[in-house]
Amino acid sequence: MKPLVLIDTPALYYRAFYSVPDSIVNDEGQPVNAVRGVLDAIAQMIRRFDSPRVVATMDADWRPAFRTAIMPEYKAARVKDAEAGTEIPSELAVQLPIMTAVMSAAGIPIAEVDGTEADDVIATMAAESRTPVVIVSPDRDLLALIDAATDVSVLRPRKGGEWEAITQADLPETYGVPDGTRYRELAAMRGDPSDGLPGAPGIGEKTAATLLANFGSLESIIKAAKAGVKTGGLSPKRAITLIEVEETLHKTIEVMRCLTDVAHGLDLETVPGVLDRAAVEAAARGQNIRRSVDNLVTTLGSADNGSRAETNLSTGAPPQPFAMTTGTSAAAPAQVSAADSPATPLPGPVSADSWSQSRLVGFDLETTGVDPSTARIVTAAFVESVDSSRTWLADPGVEIPEPARAVHGITTEFAQANGAPIAEVVAELCTVLADLKADDAVVVGHNVVYDLSVLAAEVRRHQPHIDLAALLPTIIDTFVLDKRVEQFRRGKRTLTETAKRWKVTLLDAHDAAADALAALDISRALAESSAEIAKLTRDEIMTSQGEWKRAQAADLQSWLRRKGNAEAVVDGSWPMA
Repeated sequence: MKPLVLIDTPALYYRAFYSVPDSIVNDEGQPVNAVRGVLDAIAQMIRRFDSPRVVATMDADWRPAFRTAIMPEYKAARVKDAEAGTEIPSELAVQLPIMTAVMSAAGIPIAEVDGTEADDVIATMAAESRTPVVIVSPDRDLLALIDAATDVSVLRPRKGGEWEAITQADLPETYGVPDGTRYRELAAMRGDPSDGLPGAPGIGEKTAATLLANFGSLESIIKAAKAGVKTGGLSPKRAITLIEVEETLHKTIEVMRCLTDVAHGLDLETVPGVLDRAAVEAAARGQNIRRSVDNLVTTLGSADNGSRAETNLSTGAPPQPFAMTTGTSAAAPAQVSAADSPATPLPGPVSADSWSQSRLVGFDLETTGVDPSTARIVTAAFVESVDSSRTWLADPGVEIPEPARAVHGITTEFAQANGAPIAEVVAELCTVLADLKADDAVVVGHNVVYDLSVLAAEVRRHQPHIDLAALLPTIIDTFVLDKRVEQFRRGKRTLTETAKRWKVTLLDAHDAAADALAALDISRALAESSAEIAKLTRDEIMTSQGEWKRAQAADLQSWLRRKGNAEAVVDGSWPMA
């Protein structure tokens, strides 16, 4: 049986809350950074261990009475609201129901026991498990549960998205102790101010390790100190200190010792549970966590050898990581299938040769930056309808900067682990464009000059033999058309704001597929609003957009210079720089 992965959920959601930008919000304007961070971390663990057997443990009581009875100062410094006795910021508290709803619906059990911490649930499950156990947590105290005999290890997050796997064999070199029991004694002497554990003054981790190595146990160290031993790192000063804090050290060990008999109520042999697709959809709706949810569901299915495969939340097709199609296999040449229904009838005399009556396909990229000459592709999408799309995840070959990750949610390590080589993605995108041109289709994007310019730069890097300009079908830029239809409208013309203006639903901004679909719907709304634009042929709309873009750029440049920026230059290139 595959390993049991025990998630220290509170530790992970605090870490995500303080490290993932809070600019990621749901439809109510509430941050969902912790939700995304935890779901992405769980998906990463499932992939790492190829195991869907994940349990999310929780704190039913983060300062249990049985621990504060031993040491009243235990975690006392963390209390933010003395009356409520809580340490959870309100911006984080509102995210927990969202997080637990998604995990429960996905079949990931939520385990918490009244009057205990997540650590106690983890320790109990580790003791009960008949299979290897991996504890995922940044909490050093859980290193005390490491046990070679029962194959219990710990995975700790490190900077830069890395993870450190620690087994009993790693403890001597990493911490200077032979096993988990001795690690707990080391931690007691070292102390932990964040938990209100004072330790032994003047004795740090290295000194504690030296003492344990020379005397074998805390009990033996104390006995040696009382006997006046002055060797093995036990100086007179240290001996006096240890004797003075002996009682505190024993209390600390008791506080740190996890319960191993809590009634969590789970049958570990039945983990994972059943995935409820409708419940997952309901939990994700309006939360701006679509990418994380789809990633988690797809990863669960893959780790369970397909037995849990469910209809993909975005497309209604069986989940295929970042390569979703309708009417074609994932291995087939990249293409987008025909639309399920014709476009909405348009006002005025519109010929069959007009762009608005053609096959329309949305296009969008998410990238590593804002400069199209240096930005690299991270995700890409061609979308014809809600039920017909193709998406890609690329390994861009460079680090994904934090500002870009904060926008689209893709980390460097995730792209490296799951993305296709960028050269392959670029070649496939060019193939799609060539096929669409052959079919007289129209490609739609918002500010598409950026996306096509990024793609052009990637072609020069990875597929220099391809003439991208020659492959381009008719292009519709909803940014240009929107400014043409309502030239003097005030406010921003971002995709989000433009979608609001034309009453288009944008469910997950900065998801390539969602953005492409929104641009597609905006183009239809613009065509419905303007018979002048709707009736233009494919050739005419291309020529007109080039002229409109140049005029719009000239107007903006003139305005910027009038406002004091005498050096302002606005590029009027279209459809790509």
